[in-house]
Amino acid sequence: MKGLRITFFATFLLAGLSLITLAQEEGEGYKLEVVKEIETSPVKNQQRTGTCWSYAVSSFLESEIIRMGKPQVLLSPMYFVKHTYANKGKRFVRFQGKNNFGQGGQAHDVLTVIAKHGVVPEKEFLGNNYGEEMHVHSELAAVLSGFLEAVIKNPNRKLSTAWEPAFNNILTTYLGENPESFSVEGKMFTPHTLTEHLGIDIESYIELTSYTHHPFYQPIVLEIPDNWAHKAYYNVPIDELIAIMHNAIDNGYTICWDGDVSEKGFAYRKGLAVLPQVKVTEMTDSEQGKWADMPKDELLSTIYGFNRIVPEVNVTQDLRQETFDNFTTTDDHLMHIVGISKDQDGNLYYLTKNSWGSSDHIYNGYLHMSEQYVKLKTTSIMVHKDALPKDLAKKLGLEF
Repeated sequence: MKGLRITFFATFLLAGLSLITLAQEEGEGYKLEVVKEIETSPVKNQQRTGTCWSYAVSSFLESEIIRMGKPQVLLSPMYFVKHTYANKGKRFVRFQGKNNFGQGGQAHDVLTVIAKHGVVPEKEFLGNNYGEEMHVHSELAAVLSGFLEAVIKNPNRKLSTAWEPAFNNILTTYLGENPESFSVEGKMFTPHTLTEHLGIDIESYIELTSYTHHPFYQPIVLEIPDNWAHKAYYNVPIDELIAIMHNAIDNGYTICWDGDVSEKGFAYRKGLAVLPQVKVTEMTDSEQGKWADMPKDELLSTIYGFNRIVPEVNVTQDLRQETFDNFTTTDDHLMHIVGISKDQDGNLYYLTKNSWGSSDHIYNGYLHMSEQYVKLKTTSIMVHKDALPKDLAKKLGLEF
């Protein structure tokens, strides 16, 4: 289940994100320096829920609000979650139980909610109405799934008109009533008027992916379970997807990232995600030379202990496709990329804001994903369409 996690890691001191050192007892480790960072909102904690998609997009939109010079408002992720559960429930019944239903979702799910229901500040909708101090959706998800399974069994041989209001009442009981109006900086707003006031235009955002089983430069339906709404993504070669990401960061736009965090090289406790060449036989002669005097057990310990900068896999388009086809790259987690960093050897990383809290994490809730990790493990991204290079926007028919 995407994003289902709560962190209980030891507290580390952080001297700031401008110069980050990952030191280990046995070696120099990774020294990571942030070279570009775009302003964003504080790190949030999805706690024991599979709602990373809502937290990632909320953070992404909060950065967009800052970029546009609007007053900072912390958006309610659970407001989007509540309405998305309702949308998924209706589609699940329409497909007579043959569509995905669960806690996971995609970036576009938030945009779908905004189009119909607008946005609300987090303080106006906490989404925690069930006697817990933290967000925990295991019971809620089980109750919703059980209810829907009973509905699609259709014991009356005809659906009643009561199932949908009853389903929505469950959501309201657990997550709370939808606020109709509220005050922001002394002014009254509704969810729709606040959306307009903040300048959030859902038509400005696009999702992109990169796989060869579909033609490039066309919208395609990406076959991942949490794309339950069967929405389309623009498909581009991986080198162009990476170019979009760099163009975005260079021009002050952040990126909502969706990808795989199941690799051993995804070491959140160390604030790092890399793609080590674990099989020594696959290293080049020069790379093997760096480790020639090291026994295999010590080599693996060094690689996964991150005591030295390790050689990484050289990711190609073919390798991306292979790992997608054989399910070794899966759609696990959404996060928010807000900058660029480099290690002491000049290798590039993406400064990434997670939604697993901040107080008990080495980098206050941020991590650094290597360029090779991102090239292989990205399933999709969401960006503002103005973040696209002009030549690529033209290829995609998105000239403006």
